[in-house]
Amino acid sequence: MQPPTRNQRHLAITALLNRGPVPSQEALVQALSAQGMGVNQATLSRDLKSLGAVKGPGGYQLVTIRPIGAGALAEAVTDWMISMAVTLNQVVLKTPPGGAQPLAIALDGARLPGMLGTLAGDDTVLCVLKDEAAAKEFGLRLKEMVL
Repeated sequence: MQPPTRNQRHLAITALLNRGPVPSQEALVQALSAQGMGVNQATLSRDLKSLGAVKGPGGYQLVTIRPIGAGALAEAVTDWMISMAVTLNQVVLKTPPGGAQPLAIALDGARLPGMLGTLAGDDTVLCVLKDEAAAKEFGLRLKEMVL
């Protein structure tokens, strides 16, 4: 029996994660094994990264970026942002534990004007903007999304 191809693994992992968050990589390895797909943790870790899966409060889940017109950024801001502080050309966003990466992915995907990039930890997103004016405008835009 041949090992599953990358595409087969990705389809199986996507199907599992679409059912809901999976608590650990070990649980994913076991679920894939039950489907006849032997995979080691290192391969699974690479697959999760390439699929854009993140570990949130409930476990591993897929994060999808929809076009900004579909409200993906507004939804992510509403779902994940707890507080915001604007200072110079930076904006610091606080989230619940595990919420920083999904929020940063949505921010990066939105390609907002003046945004140079984001850095996400577990519960904090650092947004770096081109200048102080861009940071203030960015902060106002985020505030409008949660009102």
